[in-house]
Amino acid sequence: MDINSILRAGAVLAAAASLAACAGGPRYAASPDGASRPPKNPPPTARRGGVWKPYQVNGKWYVPHEQPDYDEVGVASWYGGHHQGKPTANGERFDKAAITAAHKTLPLPSVVEVTNLDNGKRIRVRVNDRGPFVDGRIIDLSQEAARRLGFEGRGLARVRVRYVGEAGIQTATLEARAD
Repeated sequence: MDINSILRAGAVLAAAASLAACAGGPRYAASPDGASRPPKNPPPTARRGGVWKPYQVNGKWYVPHEQPDYDEVGVASWYGGHHQGKPTANGERFDKAAITAAHKTLPLPSVVEVTNLDNGKRIRVRVNDRGPFVDGRIIDLSQEAARRLGFEGRGLARVRVRYVGEAGIQTATLEARAD
């Protein structure tokens, strides 16, 4: 087995471990027998290995895909401590002090702009993980991203999330913008 095969296998295992720790989310249309199944004709998902493959969490299927016009309003949450240092879905190490996020279906890695609709604070974050798998939530931010958006103490915030584009492979620090 060559080093590339070992690295690919490690990334797949890391993604699986990350997903196993999550729970909940929207369900695909159920089959007549009530079982949740992936779509019969999902979009192409072979790019960049396992981060584009349909996946299942708690019996619900998700299909990552290109979403250049993604612009949603909903609830954001944040995660930190117990995920510190663990691999994200795309194989990076989670750092609660970095400006990162988890999304169920956006390309990994990518950049989104998140605006806290309660206070107007806005930042760009690197999406490098999958989640949140809790009904009613559209994005899960790192603890630092939540702090910069002003909702770390509350835990949840009403936000607007807008897709900016694909991110490079290297972890980039994205600075807060005061608009």
